[in-house]
Amino acid sequence: MATVAQMHGQAGDTPTHEELVKRARAMIPTLKSRAKQCIADRNVPAETIAEFKEAGFFKILQPKKFGGYEMHPNVFFDVQKLLAEGCMSTGWMFGVVGCHPYELALFDEQAQLEVWGSDTDVIVSSTYQPVGKVERTEGGFYLSGHWGFSTGSVHCDWVLLGALVPPEEEGGMPDMRTFLLPRADYTIDEDEWHVFGLQGTGSHGITVNRAFVPEYRTHRAIDGFLCQNPGQAVNEGPLFTLPWAQVFVRSVSTAAFGGARAAINAAMKIMEDRISTNTGKASKDDPMLHAAISAAHAQSLEMELTLERTFEDLLQIAERGEAIPMEKRALYAYQSSTVVRRLARLVDDMVELLGGRAIYMTSEIIQPWLDLKAARAHVANDPNNRTKDVVGTMLGQPPVFTFM
Repeated sequence: MATVAQMHGQAGDTPTHEELVKRARAMIPTLKSRAKQCIADRNVPAETIAEFKEAGFFKILQPKKFGGYEMHPNVFFDVQKLLAEGCMSTGWMFGVVGCHPYELALFDEQAQLEVWGSDTDVIVSSTYQPVGKVERTEGGFYLSGHWGFSTGSVHCDWVLLGALVPPEEEGGMPDMRTFLLPRADYTIDEDEWHVFGLQGTGSHGITVNRAFVPEYRTHRAIDGFLCQNPGQAVNEGPLFTLPWAQVFVRSVSTAAFGGARAAINAAMKIMEDRISTNTGKASKDDPMLHAAISAAHAQSLEMELTLERTFEDLLQIAERGEAIPMEKRALYAYQSSTVVRRLARLVDDMVELLGGRAIYMTSEIIQPWLDLKAARAHVANDPNNRTKDVVGTMLGQPPVFTFM
């Protein structure tokens, strides 16, 4: 097994932000060419995963002590947006799987060594639905259950699973935790994921039959909320003092920027040579279509800049060693939650002005349009879950929904 020092040495050639963005942009044509295969197979192609590993994309948020780059979150999200422009399913998968090295860095060091000790390229899937059955036992827990929505699971050697630990004493509160399990301890049901959008994410079902999970392979939600995690004893950089939820919620909204950009590009392409067979009017002369494209272009950029500034602010606070105010945490989680729905509506406005050319499955605007509509279903992309805490924290009240 590699030592921490050896793994730290492997991270010596950390690429720059610019280099990683250049690599991601160069992959857009390849991802476009594989998109149909990705959708049909309901999984990101294995060659894409291999190329992402070679490019170092999964290392962006991985701690340096375990072979990663430990970079600014905005580097990660810049890469994700570009990958999603090529194929939103692929960008979504990258966002979810690629943010897990961050959470794993918050686990006890022993758990990190088990995952990355012999191979720092190992990747991890998840499904945080708190649906597992937990039994306490000496040294840890027995975990059982069935979870849906484990994105990218066929490519991963470990999984993170959500479950509520029953209280030790009657009348106590259950303890929300994430459980880390190796591939030998669970099965993947690849026949569950039949959906109208984001088909290629490979968000399959996970089944566990009373697997033993040691205490050190669990992560308490309250630790993530308080930013007091066991892994900070070995991963001491300010990056890992950020609230875990802030990183995760962005991972499931950011792919929408790439999908929206693909839809805008497709709308422009249709507009250039479309002439209505009914009215004889050219779409390139349609002021309403111009307005819809302009709104999508401008507002998507505005949202991107807002979320970029979010992490600039969060990391600056962390680097000063200060606690991030709850008012900011609530607002930033809310802003992220609005992105997908807003972008989906902007793309709707373009689609309805492109006539019959836009409704064929061969149209390049259809798949990102469907992907954006599917992405709305994720709980983190529902702003209705966030509004109470935005207002409440402005009034000085403690948050109700603490995943922020």
